[in-house]
Amino acid sequence: MATYIFSCWKLTCESSKAVMNKMSSEGLNKGGYSVKVLALTDHDTMSGIPEAIEAAQRFDMKIIPGIAASRNNRTRFQFLGESGLEEPVHILAYYGSCGPAWYEELETCLSNIREGRYLRAKNMILKLNELKMPLKWEHVAKIAGNGVAPGRLHVARALVEAGHVENLKQAFNRYLYDGGPAYSTGNEPSAEEAVELIRRTGGFAALAHPWALKNPPPIIKRLKDAGLHGMEVYRGDGKLAAFNDLADRYNLVKVGGSDYHGRGNYDESDLGSVNLPVLAVHEFLKVARPIWCDAIKDILQHYVEEPSDLKVERLTRFWQMRNLKSISTASLCRDVVDMCLSTWLTPEERQAADIESLRSKLSHTSINGVVPALC
Repeated sequence: MATYIFSCWKLTCESSKAVMNKMSSEGLNKGGYSVKVLALTDHDTMSGIPEAIEAAQRFDMKIIPGIAASRNNRTRFQFLGESGLEEPVHILAYYGSCGPAWYEELETCLSNIREGRYLRAKNMILKLNELKMPLKWEHVAKIAGNGVAPGRLHVARALVEAGHVENLKQAFNRYLYDGGPAYSTGNEPSAEEAVELIRRTGGFAALAHPWALKNPPPIIKRLKDAGLHGMEVYRGDGKLAAFNDLADRYNLVKVGGSDYHGRGNYDESDLGSVNLPVLAVHEFLKVARPIWCDAIKDILQHYVEEPSDLKVERLTRFWQMRNLKSISTASLCRDVVDMCLSTWLTPEERQAADIESLRSKLSHTSINGVVPALC
């Protein structure tokens, strides 16, 4: 088995922008902890991951590429005589060192969701204007950042900056809570579809913050039936016994994290404050590594079958970019495969017969385009 440093495994951080700010301002080695592995799970985008990977090298960290897919659970359940219930559900996706195997399919879905987020934010601004709390779209978009689909947090920050509320908590409690006077829905498929998409694209699918659900058990069961791999159990205030039991009941891998967004709330867990137990990390990798290995093999096979500069770009998008200029053209095919697999797999796994077959195929494929992409 490969050796890992468990100073701090952090499997849920939902803002790459916040992490970049944290790295640049103080690093990730304060307060007696040292983050060594960090999963970045921005909402509905992976655009910030390459920059975060490059920055993480300064702190000797590994980055797990991920997303937090915003979905509604549109399945109608019968709860205690109620006619039905629709709950917002966030599904986390963790990918290997080359990212998703079918990037176009994933990106098409995420693009549709982001378009829905733009529409949702505009609807929230419209409702706030009707409530005599005027906001401008340009203000919210500037807070979100270039190319980022605005969410409730960005609208909340705009409310604070405009002087309509005193703080973010007040913005959510008064106007932006689920079903609130300025709340609006987006363009999200079902949670089950999210799980199935993550599995198809070579990711590990986990349910985020199940404690936010009104009635977790039937939703967790439904997602497990759809192929869910794990669920959050660990958070800043420790392991939650009820959700630990639910994970055991449905045979789900137990993950966790601080859910750090950089909001600045007094009650927000700090980045790296949730340190996963060694056994939890072991169980996570036991399930995730074979999934990632298959995804990487699919990505390499796609390139072998139809080499192109675009596929080279996809192949290298999430690589650790250190010391790549030393690659020799003669050994490039072996270097490409090893670099894809070296992050998480053992030497024995990297010597498997099907991987050796890929090396052989790559050696007969023109991959000169990889050199400039890497350097």
